[in-house]
Formats: sequence, structure tokens, C-alpha cells
Amino acid sequence: MRIGHGFDAHRLCEGDHIIIGGVRIPHTHGMLAHSDGDVLIHAICDALLGAIAGGDIGRLFPDTDPALAGVDSTLLLERVMQEVVARAYRVGNLDATVIAQAPRMQPHIEAMRERISGLLGVRVDEVNVKATTTEKMGYTGRGEGISAHAVVLLMPSDG
Repeated sequence: MRIGHGFDAHRLCEGDHIIIGGVRIPHTHGMLAHSDGDVLIHAICDALLGAIAGGDIGRLFPDTDPALAGVDSTLLLERVMQEVVARAYRVGNLDATVIAQAPRMQPHIEAMRERISGLLGVRVDEVNVKATTTEKMGYTGRGEGISAHAVVLLMPSDG
């Protein structure tokens, strides 16, 4: 078994929605990023890469690559999962936390779990997503950005 941890954060900017966990969420701001800025998917990618000792998302998908400008982060996760499978592993479970003062994540958690479970090829009950605020402290509390942490357990694949 192998365990990996991932973290990502993005600054909020002008816009009318954010994408978290592959789910479009209406918001008063957007995410400032080279890709779609999905902090949860990026943290999951880093957790998976960490578990296989595969570096990090920035090494695999550099923000200097113009072909990746505005890319749907779920496509990045699909590519990372190809690496996981190629190394003869499968996801055992995922536990993730989104840190945001706003918008409220709770109404979108189940959709995130369903989307992520499909991308990882696991059952929904093997994916946990939770959300918290920082009680108005720090950059997330001031509404300047959103971050996410993810921890993943990889198991050897059965063949």
C-alpha cells in the first residue's frame, strides 16, 4: 500500500463561477489559474503522484505549456490515473478537504464525490470530500483564495 498527500491553492479573481471537484459552482469570483483552477482536482492529482513517487502536477503539467491554458482539470486527473494504473496500483480510498470562506460547498459535495469517484474508478463510498472555513482568518478567510488538501491510499492492482 502507498499513501500520498496533495495540496493546492488558487487566488480568486474576477468571474462568476469556480470549478471544484469537477463541479461548476456559481460564485461572485473566478479562479486565477493557468488551467480551470480546480484546487480539489489538483490536490488529488498531487496526492496520487506523491503515492507513486511521480513528482507533482507542476512537473507533469507545467503552467508554461500553452496547450494547457484553460484546460479542464479532470483531463489532468485522467492522465495521472493512467500513470497510477501503469504502475499496477488502484485507489483504495480518498479523503479530501476544501478550505473556503465562500461559497458554501455543502450543497455541492455529493456531486463532487460522484464526479471524482468516476474519474478514479472507485465507488462513491470510497471518496470523502468535506469542507471547512478558516473562521475568516488568513487568505481563505478573507476571501482571497480557496485551497484543498487530499490524502489517497493506493493498493496494488489485482492484475
